[in-house]
Amino acid sequence: MRSLFLSLLTLVAAPAMAQPEGGLYDQDELGAMLYAHRDSLELIPHVTFRYHVLRHDRLNNSVLGRMEMYREVGTGDVRRGRELLSGPVEFFNGIRLNNLSIGDTLIVPSHFNVDFRAYSPFPRYYPGAEELDKLFIIHKGVQAWAGYEHGRLVRWGIVNTGAAGTRTPTGRFNFNWQELSRISTLSPPGESWLMRWVFNFHNERGIHIHQYSMPAGQPASHGCVRMITADARWVYDWADAWQTTAGHGSRGHPTTQGRILRQGTTVLVLGENEEPTGMPRRFRHTEAGPELLTVELPGSPFDVPPGSPQQVAFDRARR
Repeated sequence: MRSLFLSLLTLVAAPAMAQPEGGLYDQDELGAMLYAHRDSLELIPHVTFRYHVLRHDRLNNSVLGRMEMYREVGTGDVRRGRELLSGPVEFFNGIRLNNLSIGDTLIVPSHFNVDFRAYSPFPRYYPGAEELDKLFIIHKGVQAWAGYEHGRLVRWGIVNTGAAGTRTPTGRFNFNWQELSRISTLSPPGESWLMRWVFNFHNERGIHIHQYSMPAGQPASHGCVRMITADARWVYDWADAWQTTAGHGSRGHPTTQGRILRQGTTVLVLGENEEPTGMPRRFRHTEAGPELLTVELPGSPFDVPPGSPQQVAFDRARR
């Protein structure tokens, strides 16, 4: 199955869209795009979106239609226009530009070559988390994650959470132990499912985030949270693990965990995917065009109920 960017976005009551293609995310391509720019949050522009219908005035020719689109975006420079479109537009619409046909409708952003936080479904500022040095959020409805520092968005990316029947649990957690690589206990006989950059957040159930192959953007795992390589490595180094009397808080899965001395980075798992086998919805259709849906966060991270016995005990001690 060939690799390509797949849609993170589905429209409601929108014009007929170019049909997303099936396959796996190309993790290297996606990682390069997500981490290409690192700007000050205040300098990232506000991005709007519009529809573009592929057409050609004289000939029903998709090649000529694409050339006109590239020329328009590149202000006369066809090559430049294609370079700008090939990243975010393929990402938003889930289709390779070379596969477009006359009449296909695309979602096109107002800005290209910007810090990818400009396209985030998460708010750039989270006032309720200003007191937390770090906060990690997974939203199952949009199949995406976000990292905040003192309420400021520092990174976001995509995830695959648990499929129907093996849903990732919702609630408030903390990161626990880490391992650079680990074989899944759910590996079938004769196979070894290798998970890399593993970070546990539900110790009782063994639920982690980790790097793994990621299909089409919809829930697909047995309960854990899959991430692309660049994101899993970044979170592994960025987030804090627990500290225990076993002395293995910073790295590794402790054989004897001992008593928890300090909780790791707070983790929120929010939302539900309305169609557990389908694509997440990221836009709504308005008369002015497509509008990016923004995740609504709770007033405070501690408004989210604890998701594990560990969190219940932590809340008791915190009070």
